[in-house]
Amino acid sequence: MRDFSQNHDWLSINTATIRKQLGAEVPLDRIIDQCAARGVRAISPWRDQVAAVGLDRIAKQLKAQGIGLSGYCRGGFFPAPDAAGLKAALDDNRRAIDEAKTLDAPCLVLVVGALPGALDGNALYKDIGRARGEVRDGISASLDYAREVGMPLAIEPLHPMQAADRACVNTMEHALDLCDELDPARSGMLGVALDIYHVWWDPKLQQQIARAGKERLLAYHVCDWLTPTRDLLSDRGMMGDGVVELKKIRGWVEAAGFQGFSEVEIFSVLDWWKRSGEETLDTCIQRHREAV
Repeated sequence: MRDFSQNHDWLSINTATIRKQLGAEVPLDRIIDQCAARGVRAISPWRDQVAAVGLDRIAKQLKAQGIGLSGYCRGGFFPAPDAAGLKAALDDNRRAIDEAKTLDAPCLVLVVGALPGALDGNALYKDIGRARGEVRDGISASLDYAREVGMPLAIEPLHPMQAADRACVNTMEHALDLCDELDPARSGMLGVALDIYHVWWDPKLQQQIARAGKERLLAYHVCDWLTPTRDLLSDRGMMGDGVVELKKIRGWVEAAGFQGFSEVEIFSVLDWWKRSGEETLDTCIQRHREAV
């Protein structure tokens, strides 16, 4: 297992971690400067943050600062109540793939979606089997285009608590079943984004990480699970503050062949988003060395 204790060469910052600082939204160009000032070599930005500043401007800034990407957030949200909605989702995913390519991302992360309308409290249908079928078809169609442009897709299984509204793929096993069905040759174009927050509890986790192997492990996200968790979406913990055996899981991931970045992704309305970006980044660097 790699030794992270002496530097933070393999730390990436998902920009959600510091998109709110002292309670205010912070533009992506400022976040990039804050990361560059601390020698952070990679980030994973969100599409809305990129759009707010400008895709070309962000691409130039990243190149000038020598910062790469560990992933791009996000595609997905395939299910829809009608044919027009399904097509709109595919069109949006095509745009996301193009954006990821412009930014030279190693993969586009897919949060696949679930029951349409559920995020707004009004599910337009309740058939989760239908949603899973639409996810499968959406990934398949998007993969065809992703192959054309050379942009790998990474399915991110989300915790079962989000099965209704954000993602109806909730385990590594389910995500890898989709990968095996749609990419049986293990081409490297379809894999998983393993987010500790969502999968740490899974009794099959070690087995499924080994099954994924180097070809399927496209991204690795870290944070911690707090007890008690005060908000199921936005109370992620800083590494070392919760109950996840972070080093053990990274050992499994690296044993399977992953040698990429550990991407810190912390949604924290009640704690870290109330602090300065500088404090949060400095803590991420310290905990990456100590806890990850």
